[in-house]
Amino acid sequence: MNLLLIDTDIASFIFKASDYATPYLPLLNGHDLAISFVTVAELYQWAILRQWGERRLEQLKQSLLNYIIIPSDELLCQEWAKVRAERHVIGRPISPQDAWIAATALRHDLPLAT
Repeated sequence: MNLLLIDTDIASFIFKASDYATPYLPLLNGHDLAISFVTVAELYQWAILRQWGERRLEQLKQSLLNYIIIPSDELLCQEWAKVRAERHVIGRPISPQDAWIAATALRHDLPLAT
């Protein structure tokens, strides 16, 4: 399997059929696409904040079927802690959400498109 992890922004660009997705499309072609569990949560938060109706939420649910969703596990939690701590020590903090996505790539040895 030729798996590529994409971050929330790219998943969002694809879902919205945004022009922002265009530069990424050649990179994504030929790959099975994965997203972190946190990307799923962020996309649903986005929908809730924008008060989407049932039809639009169903479109989101259907679009998520196009991805392999990588869940959390204990090793991923340990990797997340390392990412957050290392970034803190060097004075370049990373958001919890971005750290989950980075940790997912590291934990599963996946290339990350961000």
